[in-house]
Amino acid sequence: QVTLVESGGGSVQAGGSLTLSCVTSPKILRWACVAWFRQAPGKEREGVAVMHTNLAGTKYGDSVKGRFDISREQASTLLLQMNNVKPEDTGMYYCAIREGVDWPCDLDSREYEGWGRGTQVTVSS
Repeated sequence: QVTLVESGGGSVQAGGSLTLSCVTSPKILRWACVAWFRQAPGKEREGVAVMHTNLAGTKYGDSVKGRFDISREQASTLLLQMNNVKPEDTGMYYCAIREGVDWPCDLDSREYEGWGRGTQVTVSS
């Protein structure tokens, strides 16, 4: 069973920054696509950013390109740096993993089998 734990959410004013973290076992991050998704109330889950644990490449949702950055810190932590946040970035943010696949990775939530419980981000105008 995959265990992913998100943290770092909170309330922030528009234009500010926030860093989300997702911690899991280093064994899980051995060879996988790892991604951030978000879901606002009444809306479908949306892909935010994805990377591979070992292969070069990142992909971002159109609404966050140039503002968000996905990265890996040490062996067990996935980060999402959120800059110049907007009210429409408000939502529950989840990290997810799809093990044993190569790049390219997709931002289709149906392809991911491991999910965290999420961390709430609220952006005020």
